[in-house]
Amino acid sequence: MSRDNEKSTSQIQDLPVPDFSMVIASAVHDMKNSLGMLLSTLEDLRQEQQSQLGDNPRMNTLQYEAERVHSDLVQLLGIYRLGEHKLSAHSDEHYVADFLSEQVARHEPLLKGYGIEYSIETSAETTGYFDEELVAGIIASTLNNAIRYTSTRIALKAREEDGWLVISIEDDGAGYPAHMKNAGDALIKAPDFRTGSTSLGLYFATAIARLHENCGRHGDIRIRNGGSLGGGVFEIWLP
Repeated sequence: MSRDNEKSTSQIQDLPVPDFSMVIASAVHDMKNSLGMLLSTLEDLRQEQQSQLGDNPRMNTLQYEAERVHSDLVQLLGIYRLGEHKLSAHSDEHYVADFLSEQVARHEPLLKGYGIEYSIETSAETTGYFDEELVAGIIASTLNNAIRYTSTRIALKAREEDGWLVISIEDDGAGYPAHMKNAGDALIKAPDFRTGSTSLGLYFATAIARLHENCGRHGDIRIRNGGSLGGGVFEIWLP
């Protein structure tokens, strides 16, 4: 090795070693923001070029996949913050009907593109205390999942039950497979990226729900089949 190479190697070794998890988190944050801008541009493009694009299935696929990756990045960043004990729920009072309408509005072009009907079923007076940004992340991920597996309809509902606010997303697809319904808490575990099924979405949703606490009760999620549409039912229970 030449003296120049030895000098260069020495200079590199003198550099501080970055925290790799912090580097990944920073990259994920930047990618999430870039995808958010891409999704906004896709929505504008769809509106501006409606006569040319129409219901082009490739446009639907592009927007769906971008939404899916965006949700995955939001979840990964949230899980990193959970691991660093930097994520907490800051709850405020919200009108649930308005909140759900805002979440659907973001997915409306995609719903129309796939010809999926949707409804929001809750009282205009129903309110709840929750972290709007965190719960919106759960709704976005679940809605995107429902768009993939439903046949023709999706329903967003909210009700009050025994002091809980229950927000549900139902579809008329084939429903959750038996191994998911029967797994219970075994399914809600830290993701294992060495296997093909990480359950990242369910882990993230459960973690976010449980950050919400009131009078010793913590939020949770439940999944089942049936409901008014006969397909999958995803519920968020918030105290």
